[in-house]
Order: sequence, then structure tokens, then C-alpha cells
Amino acid sequence: MSCKTPQRQHPLVLFASFIIIIAGMRTAQEIVAPILLAIFIAVIAAPAVFWLQNKGLPRLVAFFMVALGVVGILSIMVIMIGNALDTFISQLPNFQDRLMSLLQKANAFFPNNGAEIDFLQTPEYLQPAQLLSTTTSILRSLSKLLSSSFLIFLIVAFILFETTSLRVKMRLLLGNDSKETEGIMNFIENLKHYLLIKSISSLATGIIIGLLLWVFGVKYAILFGLIAFLLNYIPAIGSIVASIPAILVSLIEYDTSTTVAVIAIFLVVNVLIGNILEPRFLGKGLGLSPLVVLLSLIFWGWVLGPIGMFLAVPITMSIAMALHTLPRTKWIAILLSS
Repeated sequence: MSCKTPQRQHPLVLFASFIIIIAGMRTAQEIVAPILLAIFIAVIAAPAVFWLQNKGLPRLVAFFMVALGVVGILSIMVIMIGNALDTFISQLPNFQDRLMSLLQKANAFFPNNGAEIDFLQTPEYLQPAQLLSTTTSILRSLSKLLSSSFLIFLIVAFILFETTSLRVKMRLLLGNDSKETEGIMNFIENLKHYLLIKSISSLATGIIIGLLLWVFGVKYAILFGLIAFLLNYIPAIGSIVASIPAILVSLIEYDTSTTVAVIAIFLVVNVLIGNILEPRFLGKGLGLSPLVVLLSLIFWGWVLGPIGMFLAVPITMSIAMALHTLPRTKWIAILLSS
């Protein structure tokens, strides 16, 4: 009995399917975004379940311990972001007024020194007040997403409960010696490794920056540490964007020396962790080109809203890893890489 090999789909059919899927994701972004976030949280938390099982704990005990840890972390993030954001938003009008005053003083200073600069005529999206407002709206979206933490936790819990049987299911579906099974499992392991290391480095970045800003007496140090933690998932661009609100607030509230210290904190921490420690553990092969990072931010931000910008690089990295496992699509992964 001969078995027919599956025919390759026409490129136009594949492209049309892609457009339909993306349109559906954009329409249902309020449902899709929590699901994607839950998947990535589960991927990060799964190694803890396996580690506890290897230490001799029963599967259910390991699962409940990790699940409680996830609930605790989500709850702390919701409370911290909510409290810090409420205080920051209440002061936003004052910040914007003081920024306008500073810009007017700068305009008055530079013409007297022969420079033709008008700080009030910069594009709207680059104006300091607009940058503060944009940061606030993004954090509001994240806070709104985390408010549905019960749904996220349920999805995470079910995924974690299924992880231990995933390998068995793959082997039953594709066969014990299937190259596809090995490729899928390698992809999952690489994704776990990437997200775990990236999460640890992001957490370290946020904690260190938050503590150092607190030591220097900068207001909203916890909020700026949270922003640094979240935006560290976005290579290169994220660390720059994360520093802008803290620099602007320090410029408004404090003297020049404090502002210089804030800039130095962000610069040193991000160079040390992002450029030295992180590549050492991730490896040179796991990286996206700066152009791909920028395009993924624009694309996933358009599809999933502000939360899509946080998930853009992990999603794109996952796609690149999946493409790398298949010989016929490996060239696309190479083009996406750094």
C-alpha cells in the first residue's frame, strides 16, 4: 500500500492563512494576550517543577509548590504596579508642567549662546511630556492585563500539569525515533533555557536598578525598577526606553548630579548584565538582529496592543527557534538572527 506524500501548499495560500490568523489574533487580543503571557510564564516555571521532582518530591506536590509561587509573584506584581502607578499618575500633571518650564528655560539659554535649538518644536512622540504619558499608558495596559491574573494562573496551572507528559505524548504521536520528536523537544528545551536566563537577567536588572535608585533617594524607585525588569525583555531598545522616565523625573525633582547618577546606574547595570553576563549564559547563537527586534516591536504591538511589545521579542525568538529546527526553514532563522 503506497502512501502519498503531502503536497506543498502554494505560497499565496500560506500567506492568506497567515493574514487570517493575524487578523483573528488582533481582533481577539484581549483573549490572546493573557494566553500567550500564561504560556511564557509556564515555560519559565516548568524547570522548577522538574527540579523539585528530581529532588524526590511527588509530581502533585511539586506542581502545587510552583503554582503557589506563581500566584504569589503575580499578586505581588499586581499590588506593586497598581500602588506605584496610582501615585505616579497623580503627579503626572505636575511633572508635565515642570518639564515645560525646563524646556522654556533651555530655549532661553541656548539662543544666548549662539545655538539654534527649539526644544518645544520636537516631534510630538519625542516630547518628554508625551514620553511620560506613553510610559503611563503602557503600564496601565500591563496592570489591566495582570488584573486578569486568575485566568492567567488557571492557564499556567493546566500547562504545568501537562508538561511532565508532553514528551510521552510527542513520542506516541510521532514515534520513538522520529526526528520531528527530537526537533520539537530540542526547541522546547532551547526556549526554556532562553526564557529562564532572560527572566533571571531581567529580574536582576530590575532589582539592582530599583535598589540603587532607592539608595540615591529617587522617587518611584520601585516603579522604575519594575519598568527596567519588564523592558529588559526587549534587547537594546528596552534598556534605553526604561531609563527615560527615571531620567526625566530626576531632572525635574533633583539636581544635575542626581540625574548624572541615574544615567550612570542604568548604563552600568545594563552594560554589565545585558552585554557581558547575559550573552555568556545565553550563547552567541541566541539573538535577534536589531532590525528584527524593531520590526517585531512594531508588528506585535499592532497585533496585541501595548502588551504585545513586552511579548514581541520572546514570541519572535520562539518562532526563530522553531524555524531553526527544520532544515527547510533554517535559512529564515539565520536571517532573523544577529
